[in-house]
Amino acid sequence: MKLRYLKYYCCTKCKTNQLMINKDIQFSNKELINGNLICSNCNKIYSVENGIPRFVSAENYISSFSYQWNLHRTTQLDSYTGFPVSHNRLFNVTGWPENLEGQMILEAGSGAGRFSEILAQTGAEIFSFDLSSAVEANYENNKHYPNLNIFHGDIYNIPLLKAFFDKVLCLGVLQHTPEPERAFKSLVRYVRPGGELIIDVYAKKLTALLHWKYLLRPLTRHMDKKILYKVIKAVVPALLPISILFRRLMGKIGARLLPIVEYSHLGLPYALNKQWAILDTFDMYSPLYDFPQSIEEVKKWFEDAGFLNIDVRYGSNGIIGRGRCPEQLL
Repeated sequence: MKLRYLKYYCCTKCKTNQLMINKDIQFSNKELINGNLICSNCNKIYSVENGIPRFVSAENYISSFSYQWNLHRTTQLDSYTGFPVSHNRLFNVTGWPENLEGQMILEAGSGAGRFSEILAQTGAEIFSFDLSSAVEANYENNKHYPNLNIFHGDIYNIPLLKAFFDKVLCLGVLQHTPEPERAFKSLVRYVRPGGELIIDVYAKKLTALLHWKYLLRPLTRHMDKKILYKVIKAVVPALLPISILFRRLMGKIGARLLPIVEYSHLGLPYALNKQWAILDTFDMYSPLYDFPQSIEEVKKWFEDAGFLNIDVRYGSNGIIGRGRCPEQLL
């Protein structure tokens, strides 16, 4: 944990930003590696372990993400693959310039840090968190960026100053929370007046719902994660060549005929495609929650929040929603 970011954190119990370093601490290059933070107002204590401040005490509905992202720590990093897949998705969704120096950005739900890596390269000050222990993978992948601060937190109770961030970003997360609209409303509180919120969420439409995922998930979401992963790791290599062929012959329709995902259309070499296919097929079947939304529902979220310049549309991962917080809000 970089000490210069301490002043931005708030106690999850009393909501004040009066956290202080407690005794028995371990430092390295102006970073707190191990120790405790204490709220001087209510005396609640938070641990810092392996450089990551911990504002949640236990995992619950996100155990599958902890498993997959620590197993596939580098699979989707552009710096690992050599392909700008995460870079392209991030900037295609956001429309942001690649130089964001002077901006404060909150990334909600980092996973192993595929977008954290790209965001850190913009020069902005990045706060990135996840409820799962994927934060361990993100920290190992991206701790060398001096402008990136990673913490273990809950989207429903984010331990940061409210109405503070120029940009709040949440990609591939909301559908996997127990209450997506409530999670969205939580994010709204952290956008500064004039700031921007961008999300994406799975789409609730017939073509999306008529998919192997929603036929098999009633079974797979309750399976032991290690067993499910072993099954997927065995099945994907067998079906992948057929799935690639179907995509070539029939496009997107062909890619949906088998119960796996694959990414030959992104130009990934076969070996990388196989890694991504195993990871994202597991990601498709393992989460406890998967709540797609409609265009109308997402648009209403932004409208109810009082946002301006609302733009809600279909994108590569479902629905993209964006809006700007009016100057007088919050």
